[in-house]
Parts: sequence; C-alpha cells; structure tokens
Amino acid sequence: MQPQIKLSPKSWLAFELSVVRRLKFTSAALPLNPTPALGAYLQRWNVRVAANDPLESSYIQSVARILNSGERLSSDDVNVVLEDAYVPGYRLSNPSLATWFSETDAWWFDNVRRNIDSLQTPVSRAVALSIALATGQYVLSFHEGTREFRQPLSTAFRRLWSIEPEPTHNGRNNTVTNKLAEEFVTESFADLLFLRLPTPHADGIRSNLGRAAWREEWLRGGSEFWGDFEASHAGKLGAATGTKSQYLRLLDEMLKRSGHIKTWAIAHVETGFISTHEVVETIGKIRRVDSVYTKDFSELTGTKGVIITA
Repeated sequence: MQPQIKLSPKSWLAFELSVVRRLKFTSAALPLNPTPALGAYLQRWNVRVAANDPLESSYIQSVARILNSGERLSSDDVNVVLEDAYVPGYRLSNPSLATWFSETDAWWFDNVRRNIDSLQTPVSRAVALSIALATGQYVLSFHEGTREFRQPLSTAFRRLWSIEPEPTHNGRNNTVTNKLAEEFVTESFADLLFLRLPTPHADGIRSNLGRAAWREEWLRGGSEFWGDFEASHAGKLGAATGTKSQYLRLLDEMLKRSGHIKTWAIAHVETGFISTHEVVETIGKIRRVDSVYTKDFSELTGTKGVIITA
C-alpha cells in the first residue's frame, strides 16, 4: 500500500536550472510539463524547446509562455474578456463549476470562458485562459476565515494581467503539444530529455489532481471527459499504480521509448514510496547513469528533490 504522499511543488526550478546548465544541449524535449517555467528559461538560453503535457491546463499555459513569440492582451482584449462577467444566465453552460465555486464565482468563470473564445488568435486566447487559471488559483487559496480579504474576480484578473511577464522569442522552432507523454517522446528529436516523474498515486488522475481538477473541467466545458481521459492513460506513466513494481515498469517503458535522445535528466521527488536507488536502478538497466544531484527540502515539505542524468 502506498503511504500518504506529502505535498510538494510540481518542480524545483532553481534546482533544475542549476543541473541542466551543466549539460551540453541545444534542444530539449519536456514530455510532462506541468508548468511552463523551465521551458521559458531554456528559451532565454537559446534552446529549442518542445514542451508537452496531457493536461489541457498545462498545455494552455505553455502556449502562453513558450509558444508565444510576443503577443500580449490589450486593454480592449481584457474588456472583452470581462464584459458582463458577473451577469447570470438561465443556467450554467458548465454545471461542474458549481462543484468548485460559489454561485457568483461560477457565473464569472462560465461567462469569462465564453468571452475568451471571441479573442482573435489562439495565443491571445491562451494568454487570457492562463490569467483566468491564475485567478481561479487565487480564489481557491481563500477559506471562510480569510474570504473578507479577497478581491473581486475581475479586479484580480486585471491585476494578474498587469504583471504578466514579457513574452520572449528566441527565433527557434519551439513547439507545444497536448499528447500522451509516450507518444510525444517517440516523435521527439532533441539533445536533451527532461522528464519530471509524476507522483505515484493509486486513485486515478482526477483524484490525484485534487482541487486543481477544476482547471481541466473549466477548460473542457464539464466533467464528463474524465472516464475517457483516465482510460487513455491506462498503462502509461502517470496513471494510477498500486505497487512500486508497476510504477517502475511504466518508467522503464517510457525510457525505452526515449533511447534515441542523447542525454537524459530525470527529475524525481522522493516522498518515501519510490526511492532514488530504485529509479537509478531502472535507468541503469537501459543506459549508464552519469550523476545524481539532490536537494533536501525535508524541513519545508518532507520531500527531497533528485535529478539523475544519463
């Protein structure tokens, strides 16, 4: 039985950058990319980035930060997005929003989702969607005891828009996709594979996402897709697994698909279920392990960050 997994960040950006800058590469493939931060930094190093994630919310954020070569939302665009945002209709077009938000907030997200679809370009829509996702994260960070300090959603959206980072473009043919990780690595040709190992879980992807599952349901217009989504991931790295051996077998299969990529950097968060030794042993069956870098965050989160290069 798996132990209770301690909460930890999806990535350790400074630690990741300190490791990958030691490697020689001009292109990088990121098959599981929950946040766009690493890819955006690699672009500044003039690296050609191919980023992927099966979650639509992660894909959208990577389009806004990695694929975006210079588009920003104008004040007119923001006005379009927020037009009549609080005005209720006959019924929510996305009833699943009522699971996550109050009635007023659910109407805001329902209307804003529809308004964003009227923006002119895919990248501008991705930027607006990313800001709205951050607004949702802001909302869900409050509880009854702190709710009085919360700003109205439209105000929060405008503030987040005002601090959006400048998009960068390095002149490379960067790509962003929304595929299964195994499919992505099979088709990828890059110097470096940076693979963030997903947290082991036994209860399914939706349950593992916890409150973050709202993002997928908002973007996809409801919750009915989860059955097909879970089924498409069955037997793939990131799907529910009940044992160590099952998880390590899925990792082995993923790495064998990645054999054509010259250098690997495998990022692992050690929580007590899968040990670093077991990951190193699995990698070592396919190619020689070069180095193991660790960063201990146990005082903060009870976890340890590990990056294995091969």
